[in-house]
Amino acid sequence: MEKDLFHTIVTVRGLTENLLNQIPEQIVDIIPDGFNNNIRWNFGHIAVIQEKLAFEALGEELGLPYEFVTYFAAGTSPNNWDKSVPSLDDIHSVLTEQKSRIQSKLKGRLNEALPSTLRINRLISLTTVAQTLQFSLFHEGMHIETIKNIQRLIKLKV
Repeated sequence: MEKDLFHTIVTVRGLTENLLNQIPEQIVDIIPDGFNNNIRWNFGHIAVIQEKLAFEALGEELGLPYEFVTYFAAGTSPNNWDKSVPSLDDIHSVLTEQKSRIQSKLKGRLNEALPSTLRINRLISLTTVAQTLQFSLFHEGMHIETIKNIQRLIKLKV
């Protein structure tokens, strides 16, 4: 199971990185009607939530720049950003590095219990490292689709 899960993390992250490489910089900060965030926020958010699910849920330190949490955590908004928001290159570097760090730090630990149950909502409770990583794949997929939807909407208006 471990080999398969890590393979899926690398595969899904590869899709995310490939999408990031295809999006023109001039559209990443547009927030279309009906959306709360932009493309840059969604990519940064993927990195922050993956980090929180993989490491913070275990009580370990986050391995990404502090400003990522400031700009991209749940509940944040591009409407409150200043001019020092991380660049796409910064986000890409974090996304790329994160997948290998997850594998190296969590190898052999998938069945490890979290210090306390992580409740996502009233229906989802996670208790092991494997469960947090599996949920992170679902989360990343949702945001990949959101990014594609924002991109489509922007293209329709241009």
